[in-house]
Amino acid sequence: MPVPRSRYRLGLAWIILAALVFSGTATVVAQETGLPLPRFVSLRANEVNLRTGPGVQYPVDWVFHRQHLPVEVIREYRTWRLVRDWQGTQGWVHQSMLSGRRTFIVIGGTRTVRRNADSQSSPVARAEPGVIGGVERCPQASGWCQISIEERAGWLRRVELWGVYRHEEIE
Repeated sequence: MPVPRSRYRLGLAWIILAALVFSGTATVVAQETGLPLPRFVSLRANEVNLRTGPGVQYPVDWVFHRQHLPVEVIREYRTWRLVRDWQGTQGWVHQSMLSGRRTFIVIGGTRTVRRNADSQSSPVARAEPGVIGGVERCPQASGWCQISIEERAGWLRRVELWGVYRHEEIE
């Protein structure tokens, strides 16, 4: 018995979607803003409430006390963003508390900031775990990002920071 044309098209659509997802080329776009999901942003204020749901009627579950902390937006609902921090803590934040400024947090142990994107390059600073800085650029074909921490600038390996995707290009 032949498969109805509508079922065939639906099956074909699922196969194409699965191929895109597993090849890593699918981009999810948020309906509210048209921006990609997930994406990194940073906290705009020194004190940001993390709520259990998307609205002021939901209780505050956690309070962030670090301006410029990078967070990952994983969902949107009207003016609310479901975010996740580098430790996996999730909650809803109002969009006004977020900035598009790209920042990072040092993870793991103490890291050496290098003058160039090369592990043999001379050190310019040491960064302790939990230090927050700005992401200046990350070439796509490189395992390094150019960063700034207060008055210091240099390069860190992507695996030493949280706030940039593995193959993301930032210019």
